[in-house]
Amino acid sequence: MQNDLHMSPFRHFPKLKNAINQLSEFDSYKEVCHQHKVGEPLPSVKKLEEVVEILRAILFPGYFGNSTVHPDSMNYYIGVNTEKVFELLSEQILAGLCFACDKTKEYHVDQHRAKALEITLEFISRLPDIRKTLTTDVVAAYLGDPAAHSYGEVIFCYPSIRAIANYRIANQLIKLGVPIIPRIISEMAHSETGIDIHPEATIDESFSIDHGTGVVIGATAIIGKNVKIYQGVTLGAKSFPIDKDGNPIKGIPRHPILEDDVVIYANATILGRITIGKASIIGGNVWVTNSTAPGTKVLQMKPKDTFFHDGGGI
Repeated sequence: MQNDLHMSPFRHFPKLKNAINQLSEFDSYKEVCHQHKVGEPLPSVKKLEEVVEILRAILFPGYFGNSTVHPDSMNYYIGVNTEKVFELLSEQILAGLCFACDKTKEYHVDQHRAKALEITLEFISRLPDIRKTLTTDVVAAYLGDPAAHSYGEVIFCYPSIRAIANYRIANQLIKLGVPIIPRIISEMAHSETGIDIHPEATIDESFSIDHGTGVVIGATAIIGKNVKIYQGVTLGAKSFPIDKDGNPIKGIPRHPILEDDVVIYANATILGRITIGKASIIGGNVWVTNSTAPGTKVLQMKPKDTFFHDGGGI
């Protein structure tokens, strides 16, 4: 009897058969099922994790991957890793192009493959600029934190550098027209660090996030040079406008603009397409939905006051 149960459980459990039948009905899965086309690769989170680790090793040699690199062997080390990135990333970009392909049009996989190779080459050509920008982020984190003893400590230990590195990689891929892969890369950093930066956000150099857990930066946010934010900060959107059918209107600017030299302290919430003026300071635990002039301080004062403006608004 036990053998029978093991070999043919559905004969004994009609509820299981009924559940399988319901789950197999087209109407139950048509909105959530990816109809895979034979011969097309699918994106792989595991392969993308490998890509990111190799890219971190290229961008920060000696801190990720092989820690025994030396100037005499640097060219070989970078060359080997770049070759690995080219192979792995081009395949993942191909998978992303296939995944997002308009199935109503005829595309041959070879067309996508040629485009994937072209994009990968262009992305690799941008790695020196990505490293230059990330170097400014490391310096900003070091200068902005008295507890940091060296650039190396910042690279090794600060989750913000990992999250910002993933963002800068993903952002370049977005600019090159790669679908879905950048979002996977940014969500990998979100899972790893608790910092959620949408790859479409625009973030200038010398950007730092202190501590970082719970930070959210929306897709249309624009952040200037030398901006510093603390844990729990949200650069979010207010309620979305809807179309005549009641659906949210997408693709419109809906997140804040932070001008240069802005500091935002822990758990501040800044919502909507507003501008926080140059060198403004936003205190902790405040809610901001109006633009501020350059040099403004928005601070919590007393329980009876929501916030205090020092510098006026625009």
